Amino acid sequence: MSLSVDDSRSTMREKPNSPDSPDVLEDKPVITSEHPPAAPKWWASKSLEHRPTDTPYAWTVVASGFFMLIFAMGCVNSYGSYQTYYHLHQFPNEPTSTLTWIGTLQFAVMNLFGIPSGILCERFDSRLVTFLGGLIMGLALVIASFCDSAVWKLMLTQGFMFGIGASLVYIPAVSMPAQWFTKRRALAVGVAASGTGIGGLWLTPATDHMISGLGTAWALRITGIIVFAVNSVASLFLRNRLVVQRREKIVDFSILRDSRFLLIFAGGICGTTAYFTPLFLLPSFAIEVSGKSNDFGTNLITIVNAASTIGRIATGQAAASFGNMNTLSACTLLASLSVLALWLPFQASGTLVACAIVYGMFSGGLISLIPVVTAELWGIQRIATIIGLLYVAYFTGAIWLAPRRQAL
Repeated sequence: MSLSVDDSRSTMREKPNSPDSPDVLEDKPVITSEHPPAAPKWWASKSLEHRPTDTPYAWTVVASGFFMLIFAMGCVNSYGSYQTYYHLHQFPNEPTSTLTWIGTLQFAVMNLFGIPSGILCERFDSRLVTFLGGLIMGLALVIASFCDSAVWKLMLTQGFMFGIGASLVYIPAVSMPAQWFTKRRALAVGVAASGTGIGGLWLTPATDHMISGLGTAWALRITGIIVFAVNSVASLFLRNRLVVQRREKIVDFSILRDSRFLLIFAGGICGTTAYFTPLFLLPSFAIEVSGKSNDFGTNLITIVNAASTIGRIATGQAAASFGNMNTLSACTLLASLSVLALWLPFQASGTLVACAIVYGMFSGGLISLIPVVTAELWGIQRIATIIGLLYVAYFTGAIWLAPRRQAL
């Protein structure tokens, strides 16, 4: 009897591994993996590719980028208010070209750090990247409020440090909306980019009133606190849709062999050498050369930013009908002609206002259409890093022009 039992057990152990046999399932030990797949870290970028594009949720991403750009570029566009006050009251003995360096550094450093910002967007959750950027921007302005006794201190804080934080906000804010849209990509990016014009539109008079009533120190502190608060909330909704696979190379420079990229890069250098000249110098020109009031000079910045807001959205719509590259080329040509035909030959109030309107309208397209053109030519998978590379051209143009602005 015992031999029969032993034989039975032996037979059970020697049965082939058949999933249909309950005896085998009871006798076979459960095999577990020694190295189960690691859960994604909380700071890592997570794929939402399963979510469809052109949905109402996608517009929350656009709204998030919109509010972030209000301050990331709005503070840069409204720097003319600070420069006018610095030149006329706080640092009257400093040349205009020196004071212009503060605003130039804001824009130039923002573009210089476009490459590391794009890399961070690929490797980390974009919400974390933008939150860090808002924190740096807010701290930069608050620290600058205690350093307003020397121009070089403002260059380091209001200029350089703010530019680093703005880069961590700007690159995700203009690139993430493109991932969430297919049919209305140009319009979505244009709406998000219009935040730069809205920011300058209301930050310029708000800054002017804060400076005249409270001084530059408190104007910087209040702006810094608002920047951090608004950006912290907006960053919660700016999410990646696509996750880029890790590469051996941190930055893939093979795109530099693409002739299309080189042409756009060269155009970025040429365009940026003059992009901020009207924003920084048009108010001073109106006051010192044309004999206009301080309010008139400030209003010119407001007009440029208002027209730029409309232009960003309108060019997005126009690009759907006429093509992204065609619209970008037309905006570049018309923005240039507005300065050559309306500003330089005349000093009348009407022509200065006309220049502000036309330049603001078409220069807005230069900002909003670059991400759309990038997505069209090279896809949206690595749009953040490609835009970061393109924005190095903007840094080059801004730095090249800075020491020459005094002659203008």
